Amino acid sequence: MSLRIPSGMSRRHFLSHVSAGGAAALGATSFLSHLEAHAADVQKAQKACILIWLGGGAPTIDMWDLKPGSKNGGEFKPIATAGDRDLQICEHLPELAKVMDNMSVVRSMSTREADHNRGTYFMHTAYVPNPTVVHPTFGSVVSYELAPKRKELEIPAFISIGGGGMDPGFLGMAHAPFVVDAQGRIQNADMGSDLARLNQRLQMLEAVEDSFIRSNRGDIGKAHKEVYQKARELMTSEQMAAFRVEQERPEVRQAYGSTGFGNMLIMARRLVQTGVPFVEVRNPNGWDLHNDVFDSLRTTHLPQLDKGIAGLVNDLKAHGLFENTVVVCMGEFGRTPRINQNVGRDHWAQSWSVLIGGGGLAGGRAIGKTDADGIRIESDSYLPNDLWATVAHALRIPLDTVHQSKNGRPMRIANGGTPIKDLIS
Repeated sequence: MSLRIPSGMSRRHFLSHVSAGGAAALGATSFLSHLEAHAADVQKAQKACILIWLGGGAPTIDMWDLKPGSKNGGEFKPIATAGDRDLQICEHLPELAKVMDNMSVVRSMSTREADHNRGTYFMHTAYVPNPTVVHPTFGSVVSYELAPKRKELEIPAFISIGGGGMDPGFLGMAHAPFVVDAQGRIQNADMGSDLARLNQRLQMLEAVEDSFIRSNRGDIGKAHKEVYQKARELMTSEQMAAFRVEQERPEVRQAYGSTGFGNMLIMARRLVQTGVPFVEVRNPNGWDLHNDVFDSLRTTHLPQLDKGIAGLVNDLKAHGLFENTVVVCMGEFGRTPRINQNVGRDHWAQSWSVLIGGGGLAGGRAIGKTDADGIRIESDSYLPNDLWATVAHALRIPLDTVHQSKNGRPMRIANGGTPIKDLIS
């Protein structure tokens, strides 16, 4: 089966006709004054989720669930953390270890989909691929549920940084991920037009949209117009300055590691601070580590992840946002306990780990257990259904919510998953 996982939101074909130049030119003073004016409202009760996506499938056995003494244990040693005694993580994550009282590790994910496309779909939607329906990625679910309640939010409610997001499915293009690159630039948008030319293009586009809707081509015309109207609002919104990471103080950027990935996480914090309820950050490192897994982790992958996530946790706490913001770090599956002949690990969905915390969830805990070789789960196992049900609970989205697909089928939120009790108790 061939799955359609878009490289960016499909609305970008008309965003290429408009410019973010005017909004991108807004200064730090304007953005900060806007945040100060709305800080009380934003921080009071507005829940959010930041998904850090490790595309390719990270070797969680070398990160969150090490197996010292086993033939599968690899080259790294576990170190103690600020969390519970049994919550040890990799020695190459020393900064993250200091804040693990705020984060937990679910060590008993068992998701059965060890193909990249199928695993990515399952972990984003809580549904296995089905040829008769395209299920919405969970960021689109959050946008659908929370965006209507945030009247002050002028920018999209679901933003994907650093790469394409998943499909909004039957929830419609108004809830597709708004994709920007690591510098906060809209993909395929002409950043050089002045505001006069921008307005001319918008007027022309509006005429085309109205003509398209009058041609009676179904819901797609109305959805297209709705996305366009949102795009027009955000082009001149002060909130667009949330994408301007260069406005941050040098010491803040250093705390995140002064890397492209660190800048993406700073942008995520700024967006949450502005009121965006769901931000997905695509880690730029490839995690499909069939070869030289330990060298790759030691030299690049883990140092960047370590500083980035630790910086994010500390920064969210400093801004009073951590208690309302769920942070999830995962890929589409884990990697084999067995080390292959190329000193790598292959695809493995049977027993692996996810890092999660914030949003009022319990921190400092190791939840679930694998055996001494990392092969079998020796506790309750969890699906993405349960993970996203946990996030929905933290975001105060009712778990009895039911959406309806285009063909009229009822679709339970998080596919009827059950929140992980050790994270919410």
